[in-house]
Amino acid sequence: MDENLKPVYEAILEGDMGGAKNGVQAALAADVPAADLLHKALIPAMGEVGRLFEDGEYFVPEMLIAARAMKAGLEILKPLLVDSGVEPVGKVAIGTVKGDLHDIGKNLVAMMMEGAGFEIMDLGTDVSPEKFVEAAQNGADIIGLSALLTTTMPSMETTVKAIVEAGLRDQVKIIIGGAPVTVEYAQRIGADGYASDASQAASLAKGFMA
Repeated sequence: MDENLKPVYEAILEGDMGGAKNGVQAALAADVPAADLLHKALIPAMGEVGRLFEDGEYFVPEMLIAARAMKAGLEILKPLLVDSGVEPVGKVAIGTVKGDLHDIGKNLVAMMMEGAGFEIMDLGTDVSPEKFVEAAQNGADIIGLSALLTTTMPSMETTVKAIVEAGLRDQVKIIIGGAPVTVEYAQRIGADGYASDASQAASLAKGFMA
């Protein structure tokens, strides 16, 4: 790995926010293209964080601070990536469904997906089916639905139905997740996929865009 990229990669793995920012700024000062920083440092680092999480070496807190460090570096790169015409992998609209106000899981999924190169439309919590339909109309490739309460899971089904009724079902992939959600439930309501954690959600999204 290029010596200008290595500090950024390592800072993200360590969850060192200041290190990630400084590393990105130093690499840019050394004329490393923004696209190289994204594709050769930020995205691979988050891929490695996902792998460590899957292997049980990292847990949610480690994943969260790594994602925050990545986000700090990405904030500096965003305007430069736009200027140089670097396209995101795809557009993901994510939100916690109507009636549910939990957002930690949703935020982590959004950060992991951003770390995988996606543009994120974070719709927040207590999101109505209409809002998700609107996101699909505004060019989202993937819709991510999160629920932490068993009582709000029916909102997922209502949202899938609303997207079908709007005639947009063929245009978007729908991923669902959250503590009470299962792969069987995803199949039953007609979602395209289920992710048990943020790392899996990012892998699933990348698979859909491949």
